[in-house]
Amino acid sequence: MAMSVGNGGGDEAPMSDINTTPLVDVMLVLLIIFLITVPVITKTVKLELPKAVNIPTQTKPENITVAVDEKGGIYWNGTAVSNRDELLERVVKAAVLVPQPEVHIRGDKNARYEAIGRVIYTIQRGGIIKVGFLTEPDRGIRGAR
Repeated sequence: MAMSVGNGGGDEAPMSDINTTPLVDVMLVLLIIFLITVPVITKTVKLELPKAVNIPTQTKPENITVAVDEKGGIYWNGTAVSNRDELLERVVKAAVLVPQPEVHIRGDKNARYEAIGRVIYTIQRGGIIKVGFLTEPDRGIRGAR
């Protein structure tokens, strides 16, 4: 650090200017560290991600549709199911069929995630391998409710 103390005459006032050289040095060091670490942070694992294509669901007679309404009610192909044990019985019966049917879950927009999660868990316990979700296609209307 440099400081001007005058010429030794004693009649001059001390210099009151701020020495910004250390500040500039620190900022340059921080900039260099930032430039070195950013490429390291942004590196990711190189993967080839699958391409998604929205195709309409092909409804086959053996497919099963399980619907969950806003209140958590469960429906098996349009027929109300009284509880999860009954759903499990139906899933176990369907799981042994050859070829095994797909289960399509239709969840109401306002249904609790917990209710749909329990249905998925029950289907998984029953042994069904292929499970999918049915949604409404995007009609291009944004923000409309």
